[in-house]
Amino acid sequence: MEIYRMNKRVKNFILTPMNLLYRINPELNLKILYRLRTHRKLNLENPKTYSEKLQWMKLNYKNKLLPICADKYEVRQFVKECGCENILTKLLWEGYNPNDIPFKDLPQQFVIKVTHGSGTVIICKDKNRLNIPKTIRALKLRLKEKYLPCYGEWFYGVIRPRIVIEEFLDDGKGYSPVDYKIYCFHGKPKYIIAHVDRFTNHRSNIYDLEWNPIKNISTKEIDPNLTIEKPKELNQLLRYARILSESFIHVRVDLYILNSQIYFGELTFISDSGFLRINPIEAEEEIGSWIKLPS
Repeated sequence: MEIYRMNKRVKNFILTPMNLLYRINPELNLKILYRLRTHRKLNLENPKTYSEKLQWMKLNYKNKLLPICADKYEVRQFVKECGCENILTKLLWEGYNPNDIPFKDLPQQFVIKVTHGSGTVIICKDKNRLNIPKTIRALKLRLKEKYLPCYGEWFYGVIRPRIVIEEFLDDGKGYSPVDYKIYCFHGKPKYIIAHVDRFTNHRSNIYDLEWNPIKNISTKEIDPNLTIEKPKELNQLLRYARILSESFIHVRVDLYILNSQIYFGELTFISDSGFLRINPIEAEEEIGSWIKLPS
């Protein structure tokens, strides 16, 4: 926990000038960050690549659903309204005060999240070994955290953050289920990045809609030597992705499968804050062409 806090503090300190610049000139701020992170010049006047269009969307795409769907509690209502309530994980508790969590009433295994956080999940596999005071302190700190303004993802934290506790999805072997991240453009899935062993030996590979590995795309997170079995429920995954992405220019729909049951993960609108380099540049331009920006 101490390492996590230290890294956060250092990161916040380093980016303080960028947070100030974002308030004054968000476009210049993103251009600087983009150059630092991708080593490329950001073209916002005529964006062509995937990452350029994501930066444009931060500044100009103000869909009112984004703050709702970026919140890990409110998005559940959106999923219900889309007719997909059956893929929601079981909600065990929600609230604003960690001191109110009824730990005695919770099952032995569960997952705790703050609704505005990213990568800040607390996984409890054995309640008897959970340090409850430490967990409460951690949640209090995480509720106070603000998403860094300089990244330009304005839709995070608009809704008051709260805590949600959901059922723990276990494959029975101690591993987390495969995380299917389906990248959708104007309501149409285009490709899937499947992640395995998220909390142990995290790896991933990229597939087309027929589950053929895509060879001409390379990023730091893709392992082309990794083979992930084609899910029997692939068509169902894609059907849910179409339904949940219909209201957006672009969104990543995260889904899981456990014992043939599909579960909803989250909706992500700007993957990796739009700073992930995709090689070769021609592949990133092709992906960018799938986003039709409004005038």
